[in-house]
Amino acid sequence: MTQVRHGQGETEKQGNSVRRIGLVEDHESVALGLQAMLADEPDLELVSMAATVGELLTQQQTLDLVVLDLRLGDGSSPRSNVEQLHAAGARVLVYTGAENAFLVRSAARAGVLGVVRKSAPASTIVSAIRRAAHGGQVVTTDWAAAIDGDPQLPDVGLSPRQREVLALYASGEKAARVASLAGLSEQTVNDYLVRIRNKYAEAGRPAPTKTDLYKRAVEDGWLPMPELPPRD
Repeated sequence: MTQVRHGQGETEKQGNSVRRIGLVEDHESVALGLQAMLADEPDLELVSMAATVGELLTQQQTLDLVVLDLRLGDGSSPRSNVEQLHAAGARVLVYTGAENAFLVRSAARAGVLGVVRKSAPASTIVSAIRRAAHGGQVVTTDWAAAIDGDPQLPDVGLSPRQREVLALYASGEKAARVASLAGLSEQTVNDYLVRIRNKYAEAGRPAPTKTDLYKRAVEDGWLPMPELPPRD
């Protein structure tokens, strides 16, 4: 997927009222469906589509809103994706299928404007995008259920570097490998792990084992929720 360009005359006609939309979605049929929904909306212009957040950001578009699929093929976490988009100055609206509430909560913790289902009527989807593009909250049943079901686990305040080490180590890498991947010494990685465990313990969420660290990383959205095996 790549940048989407509409006629320059249409944009000039609408002037500053046009909201520029980006889409992160790795299913082409879904992306084309959303493109068709917005094609006749004079105040909403889909200017960029990509399969990952990183790909979207490389296009260097100025966007009023990014519509983000929660479950992407690159295995990225919703919270990490939202934080990257916020750092680039974009608001975010979740566009989801039937993901579990954990993924929605993870995005909610990072401050998205709301969630809209892909199965919703086209008019509902367009209305949600328009509202979010103007900075408004999009409150739906899915959104409310996810927020209400949030256990409000205490934030332990990990630094970006500590989160990186935690995600690598908790995903199964050994300290030496984490050091190599993160460009740190093995001793520094071990020091980080001690501090991470201390922070979780101080927050009342102890993580003495590697399995416990994995659980905490999943709870906080630094690693994706494991997939359930298919039933026979």
